[in-house]
Amino acid sequence: MPVLESREVTKEVISPDGPLTIVAGVSLAVKAGESVAIVGPSGSGKSTLLALLAGLDVPSHGEVLLQGQPFSTLDEDGRARARAGRVGFVFQAFHLVPTLTAEENVRLPLELANIPNADRLTAEALASVGLENRARHMARQLSGGEQQRVALARAFVGRPALLFADEPTGNLDTASGGRVIELLFELNRTLGTTLVLVTHERSLAARCDRTLTLVAGRLCESEVDG
Repeated sequence: MPVLESREVTKEVISPDGPLTIVAGVSLAVKAGESVAIVGPSGSGKSTLLALLAGLDVPSHGEVLLQGQPFSTLDEDGRARARAGRVGFVFQAFHLVPTLTAEENVRLPLELANIPNADRLTAEALASVGLENRARHMARQLSGGEQQRVALARAFVGRPALLFADEPTGNLDTASGGRVIELLFELNRTLGTTLVLVTHERSLAARCDRTLTLVAGRLCESEVDG
């Protein structure tokens, strides 16, 4: 059974010029432990598709299944409960709480999901990204690269079955971005997490098991890398 599946997923919105289709009839299946990159030109619908797959948005038509269970038909609270403890996120904008410390940001999803041993898991997650010495610093006191590493620790702290990453190095310089990517794939490999990654960088996509290409909202190509 795929850990993630979409069936003819379509997203339509109303624009000043009338109905606009952003994602059109996308069907895909992602196996447990697989890493999949979604690439395509700007405006092709990559981030919208990721949001639909992650249950952050709902399709106009079609359905998404998470570990075989209908996901897109749930209400917002139901989708949040389905994600808790099973799904992690890393975004281009780090989405840390600036008034919390690095440690508190990482611990937050554990507390929301009532996962035990939060202190130990938080310390291990920060150590895994090399930030154990910055645990008590406020998020706003950290550099961009450090903030994204905290975001990585937060995403992996609950050992999710599935991780979504949307342009995770988009706001970072080359050196910081390179370190974040190395950590992302190292943690993914170590924990056996399924990875769905949106990126405009072909070199980054090539590190995944498979690449899916979107053009004008349609899945037009699927290739196995390496």
